[in-house]
Amino acid sequence: MTGFDDWLNRELEECARVVGEDVRTYVARSVASRMVNEQRAAGGPGFIELMTHLAASGVFAVSAMPDTSETVNDPSRLRALYATGLLDTPPDEAFDRITRAAAAALDAPSSAVSLVDVDRQFFKSTVGMGDLSPEQRQTPLDRSVCQYALAKGTPLIIEDARIHPVFKNHPAVLDGTVVAYLGIPLVDDEQNAIGTLCVFDKEPRLWTTGHVQILGDFASLAAERAFGPGH
Repeated sequence: MTGFDDWLNRELEECARVVGEDVRTYVARSVASRMVNEQRAAGGPGFIELMTHLAASGVFAVSAMPDTSETVNDPSRLRALYATGLLDTPPDEAFDRITRAAAAALDAPSSAVSLVDVDRQFFKSTVGMGDLSPEQRQTPLDRSVCQYALAKGTPLIIEDARIHPVFKNHPAVLDGTVVAYLGIPLVDDEQNAIGTLCVFDKEPRLWTTGHVQILGDFASLAAERAFGPGH
């Protein structure tokens, strides 16, 4: 690469090799990730346009991701999701208290209550993601990590997604949004999972059994709120 000495170029080649990419793809994705982070921080309308062009370019193209459609499209699950009446509703302080407490308890910069629909992920509550407009409170399903926790049915624990054999290919990992992730499904009495309570970080994390237990307790509170009287 121009401006790199031989040692830096060897290191670049090794970094690309570790994640299973050629140098050109590795550099393109790294530059795109920085563009995404800077546009997200700026908070302007250019972020959506940038993501649209990056999606069309294939820079963050997904490969070898598991198929979650059977669980996501399950009629019983969808009935449980829609019965909550939570999709496309404004932020709720009851959920915001849970995400704030989860982030603080696990010392995580970001937390969310996400709801997984057939074609999208809707954020009922977020911490560490800035002030989201109504349009930014949902993402296409292919950008959802939570769908995999939902399909798994048990806690999804990712300590460093960049070297994970499956999740290194996920768009939210490729653009630098998620490196470490811990998500607990939100389930009703019939074990229908409508979404997750999750915490995540842009740096690797070692999640302990204590972390899983604590987040599980907060997820139970979020589920009680989602499925309780009035929802």
